Amino acid sequence: MDGDTVSVERVIKAPAGAIFALLADAGKHAEFDGSDSLNHADKPSVPLAMGAKFGMAMRGRKETLFIPYRMTNTVIEFEPDRRIAWKTTALGGRAGGRIWRYELSPTDGGTLVRETWDVSEDKQKWLITAGPLPSKTEDGIRATLERIAGLVES
Repeated sequence: MDGDTVSVERVIKAPAGAIFALLADAGKHAEFDGSDSLNHADKPSVPLAMGAKFGMAMRGRKETLFIPYRMTNTVIEFEPDRRIAWKTTALGGRAGGRIWRYELSPTDGGTLVRETWDVSEDKQKWLITAGPLPSKTEDGIRATLERIAGLVES
């Protein structure tokens, strides 16, 4: 973990537009989630834009005492084919604050995709950064980028 963030990047052999289209449809997030913590979006297809809100049903995991829960996400950065980020909240805003960010840069042979987990505004930062979650999150990000590649590379 570098300060308040964990980032992983990978070149995906697809145009930025194809990758961004996948990221900007919240209904597809469970298809590429490498952490296996997303169950499904509240709606099957949720096109995202700046300020959009979307809900996610989450699977319970050891980090959450195996209790399923719901997250509300708000898109806080949106630059088509270049950048998208959303901030999570739960329990009426009493929990959450994690930011998930994807940055896309065209490169030879495809698109450099950087996914970042940013806990700088998280209300439970002290708790989630003290244990194994940053390392598990990095593993999950690697798996996410692998799954995205599998969905968009032809």
